[in-house]
Amino acid sequence: MRLYFKFFVMHLKIAMQYKLSFLFTTIGQFLVSFNVFLGVLFLLQRFHEVKGYGLSDVVLCYGIILMSYSIAEMFMRGFDMFAGTISNCEFDRMLLRPRSCIFQVVSGKLEFTRIGRMLQALVMFAYGITKSDVQWDMKRTVTLLLMVLGGSVVFGCLFLIYASICFFTIEGLEFMNILTDGAREYGKYPLDVYGKGVFRFCTYLVPYTLFQYYPFLYLTGRTDRQWYMLLPVLGCLFLLPSYLLWRVGMRHYKSTGS
Repeated sequence: MRLYFKFFVMHLKIAMQYKLSFLFTTIGQFLVSFNVFLGVLFLLQRFHEVKGYGLSDVVLCYGIILMSYSIAEMFMRGFDMFAGTISNCEFDRMLLRPRSCIFQVVSGKLEFTRIGRMLQALVMFAYGITKSDVQWDMKRTVTLLLMVLGGSVVFGCLFLIYASICFFTIEGLEFMNILTDGAREYGKYPLDVYGKGVFRFCTYLVPYTLFQYYPFLYLTGRTDRQWYMLLPVLGCLFLLPSYLLWRVGMRHYKSTGS
C-alpha cells in the first residue's frame, strides 16, 4: 500500500501539471452524466413512474450505479487500456519486475477526471435521499455503502476480464463495453424493468442484481429480508472467475514483439 500511495501521488501530480485541462475534462465528465440525469428527470416528470419506481427511486438507483462505475474506472483504468499495453509490448517489462502484474497495471493508470462523474453521483444521492421515503437508519446506510463498494468490485472484475481477453485477441473486444459502459446506462433503472431474460443474465452470469436490485429492494422498504443487504458481499465472489481467467491468459501469453 505504501508503494501504491507513491504511485497515487505521482499520478495526481501529473494530472495537476495541466490544471485547466484537468478542470475542463472533469467538468465535461460531470455534464455528460448530468445530461443523462436530465433525460431521466424529464421522462419521469411526464410518465411519473417506471414499473412502480418513482423519480426518487430511479435517481437513487442511478447514483449507486454511477458512483460504483466511476470508482472502478478511476482505479482500474489500466485494465480498460490493457490492449495498448499488450500491443506496445509494455507487458513484457512488467513480467520482469519484482511486483505482481495486477499491481503494476492498477498503479500504472489512474483517471482522476472521473471525479466529475462522482460529483454527479453525489448530487443524485442528495436528491434521492431527500426526496425518497426511505427510513434511513444504520442498516440502510450500511446497505448503501455495500452497494457502492460491491458495484465497484463487479465493474473492476469486468475490466479485469476485458484485459484477460486481450491476451488471446491482442486488441480489445468492443462487446465488453456492453457490460461496462452499457451497464452504467441501463443500470440507472432497477433491473427488473427489462424482463426475465435480461434479469437472469444480470443475476447468473454477471451479478449486477446482487449489488443493484436486491439490496435496493431492502433499501427502499420493498422487502423485509435484511439479508439482502449482504448480497453485494456475495457479488464480490465474482473476483474468483475473473482472476482465474487472468491467470489462464497469462499462461497463454506470447509477446507481440517490437
